[in-house]
Amino acid sequence: MTATRRRANALPSRSAGIRPLELGSSAALGNTKAVLRGIACFETFKGLVALAAALGLLGFVHQDLRHGAGALIGHVGLRPDGHFPTLFLGELDRWFSADLRPLLLAAAGYVGLRFTEAYGLWHARPWGEWLGALSGALYVPFELQHLIHRPRATIAAAVIANLAVVGLLVWRLWRRRSVARRLRQYSVSTSLARR
Repeated sequence: MTATRRRANALPSRSAGIRPLELGSSAALGNTKAVLRGIACFETFKGLVALAAALGLLGFVHQDLRHGAGALIGHVGLRPDGHFPTLFLGELDRWFSADLRPLLLAAAGYVGLRFTEAYGLWHARPWGEWLGALSGALYVPFELQHLIHRPRATIAAAVIANLAVVGLLVWRLWRRRSVARRLRQYSVSTSLARR
């Protein structure tokens, strides 16, 4: 059998219901590689911001924040023994006398999740798309509630952007599953036809 004939036999015919173009992953799932990489960059940025915040919080642990806050209160013209400055200083003491390890551990988990999702999306892995769709969908109810209580254009834009990202990832997952199912059907029908 010649190489041309083998290639012709490997590709499904139009009568099988699968166009040859649908077999390639980039053609089957649309040309969304640049969009996925853009989402991956944004997820990386969110992870870096969370990492910077966690490191900043960690940097404050061994500082005398009460002295600095008292100086700031005096600088803006408030009395340090006034009602609101006393509340502020009390909260500051409570915050930094508490054990910050659970908060830092949660931040590390969030950073790890964002970086893992970014890697999966950058390389167009199905698990990365699942992770992105699920983590994005978790925010939708909270964003919608926030939009209802405080309607602003920026909040609406964030909701629309998040829904677009989740929609794209769900569409890619659905399309990937649809192509895989059609390929299974084709392989079963061709194996039965050869008997």
